Amino acid sequence: MTAEKISDAVEKPNRCFGIRYVQCAFLSIIIITVSGMRSSLSVAVIAMVSKNPPSRNIPTYPEWASQKNVILSSFYWGYIVFQFVTGVVAKKYGAKYLLGIGMFVNSVFCLITPYFGSQFGYQGVIACSVIQGLAQSPLLPSCHNLLSKWTPLQERGKMGSFVYTGFSLGTLISMPLSGVIALSSAGWPTIFYLHGGISLVWSILWLILGSNSPSTDRFISEEERKYIQAGAPIEEEKSIATPWKAIFTSGPYYAIIISHCGTGMGDYTMLSETPSYMEKIMDFDLASNSLLSALPCLVQYIVGNLLGQITSRLIEKGVLSVGSARKLSTALATFVPAMFLFALVFVGADQPEVTLVSLIVGVGMMGAVCSGYLINHMDISPVHSGTLMGFGNSLGNTFGFIAPLSVDAMSSISGYNETQKQLWNIVFSVTGIVLIATGISYIILGSGEEQSWSKVEDRKISEARKADPLRKISAIASL
Repeated sequence: MTAEKISDAVEKPNRCFGIRYVQCAFLSIIIITVSGMRSSLSVAVIAMVSKNPPSRNIPTYPEWASQKNVILSSFYWGYIVFQFVTGVVAKKYGAKYLLGIGMFVNSVFCLITPYFGSQFGYQGVIACSVIQGLAQSPLLPSCHNLLSKWTPLQERGKMGSFVYTGFSLGTLISMPLSGVIALSSAGWPTIFYLHGGISLVWSILWLILGSNSPSTDRFISEEERKYIQAGAPIEEEKSIATPWKAIFTSGPYYAIIISHCGTGMGDYTMLSETPSYMEKIMDFDLASNSLLSALPCLVQYIVGNLLGQITSRLIEKGVLSVGSARKLSTALATFVPAMFLFALVFVGADQPEVTLVSLIVGVGMMGAVCSGYLINHMDISPVHSGTLMGFGNSLGNTFGFIAPLSVDAMSSISGYNETQKQLWNIVFSVTGIVLIATGISYIILGSGEEQSWSKVEDRKISEARKADPLRKISAIASL
């Protein structure tokens, strides 16, 4: 078999199919499913509280209308809290069972949501949603942990983009599909049965076929295993203590955290607030047009995968370093959306087409994060990537929720309301400034190199020297 030489020590298998692609496909499928599950909830809740169900056999609860926003937000009560913990658990005990069991529990409570609603009222729906949030909290830390072990450095951009753009694809598929189901005789309960059923099948197959690492997979070839493990964390990582002080004094990690928070705020603002602006200022109801609502997610999916392929190829060819590739992608995901937000300040109420293009391109370019800071944890610390993702994603989601609240705060401070363009000029300008500051911070502080506090051999030697300086030679020899 011929092989393409990647380095002096490692050869790339020249096969089109590899077990690493199967593992990444598993992760992509569950992210698509979970994303669809989350986004479809907004459609299901509207149908759930409707006074006019499509069929007499479909139960609805108009009396829950005042609790709609509470139901929608309840998922994140559990989701944010345990992100950090699940990252630590995934590193210590492995991500396979943590992810598989979490998704199994998530599936069960998705499937029983309609029943709990009928038996316990909206509180039953909230309880199911909170437990789903808790069960889904291992998702991103586990994906990061697995990707760091299953993806060679030069393929990390395209594989990470393939997996994480599943969030956009899941929304793109699920939103219009859920709308069709909700208006059909099947009714809104079928939305929960569909997503819960897919997730349940996935969790069973994953627990059978998934693997924590190439070394534990029974199907992988020796050639592929060596190729992957050339830049992967060593097998003793479970026993490696987490260097908390070094992590939280690390400039490259702060670059990632800042990017999580800044793009979280920017993404939520453009997705949740721009449609309100178009409706209240331009009298253009974007939400009523499912095709237009899906276009930003479609562009995001295309941009994320395309840029992931391009940057991975440039890294493989030696044109870009890993750090430069991550900075390029993050810059595109921050500076370009900021530019369109600033442009909206000068767009008049009689130009809905320009506003729509700004929304589609601005949100779409945020897909570039999938080959930028979003996978950078695996570069700076393959061993601790799940832990780093767990903490960063918690903060990122928190700042995302701040976006709608910040609009209320700006309205209160400025005295303008949502029907006045002056308020939206402030909102777009502030969000654009946040994105620009985010991009600059990442360019200055970001890195594509594994950090010294993450290098296992160096840390073991250092610890051995501290324990017994006279035996440092034997400690080194034992590594």
